[in-house]
Amino acid sequence: MASRRDFLTTATLTAAGFALAPLVACSQEGAPPLAAPPAPHADTPFSGTLLKRAIPVSGEQIPVIGMGTSGSFEVGRDAAARTPLREVLRRFTAAGATVIDTAPTYSSAEDVLGDLVADAGLRPKLFLATKLSGVSGRDEGLAQFNDSLRRLQTDKVELLQAHNLRDTQTQFALARELQQQGKVRYTGLTHYREEAQAELADEMRRLKPDFVQINYSPVSRGAETAIFPLARELGIAVMVNRAFEDGRLFAQVKGKPVPAWASEVGADSWGQLFLKFVLSEPAVTVVIPATSKPHHQTDNLKAGTGALLDEKQRAALVAAIG
Repeated sequence: MASRRDFLTTATLTAAGFALAPLVACSQEGAPPLAAPPAPHADTPFSGTLLKRAIPVSGEQIPVIGMGTSGSFEVGRDAAARTPLREVLRRFTAAGATVIDTAPTYSSAEDVLGDLVADAGLRPKLFLATKLSGVSGRDEGLAQFNDSLRRLQTDKVELLQAHNLRDTQTQFALARELQQQGKVRYTGLTHYREEAQAELADEMRRLKPDFVQINYSPVSRGAETAIFPLARELGIAVMVNRAFEDGRLFAQVKGKPVPAWASEVGADSWGQLFLKFVLSEPAVTVVIPATSKPHHQTDNLKAGTGALLDEKQRAALVAAIG
């Protein structure tokens, strides 16, 4: 996933293509006024306690802020690029966060994550999630999983997901088999596009995974009808990806002040508001924003503390994005 800074740099060069809409929250009847643009502030340490939610199938509580590795951890053996990732990981675990999502098809992400976790001795503190991705047949899936364990430098993972509805029946059956062997604690299904959610819902009914991973944001809300009610009905945990729309949400509010009402939920950035929007959906168990920037990691973590958005605030945020 693109970082805020990297994406906004690109967005500036291609601004005409975005056709950004004006901020309209203040035109909504009863919507709170906007605050003045906040003054730049230092990279302050995280404080507080992360909210936790239960995995329905077990009751195990996990922190609501997790972390993705797509893009951000795909840095290979570049020592300079790994240095900020060490701090990203340190801040994450110091705050009490645990859930990290990766995949064997995220180029070097599993290798980088495995090295950094092992170097810091953090494996006992983490809830690692990976995937069976881009493979066909049980043998390919099993070989890929064993390679993931090697790359992650572990003998088990907390969550194994059949990725993007590829060879779903075979790969999910393998995940269940590995779960029975004690190499996997939970099983899951994933996708990252709204148009796949109807098919994903069919597979949720048929296979009843422990987790489902989907995209959800203030501008991609199909999961509210296609996935969330079913997840509640079946007792399936929900992991959310693409909460920032791969950085596009930051382009849509670039230069705009954070709404005055953000202070009511303890937020002082757009990123925190976007994540709090996702978490204000009760069916969501954890959200996994990716970053390679330590100060963005702290910002993400802050979204997992304090109050979440009520319906009026959710509507105001959607309107503000335009």
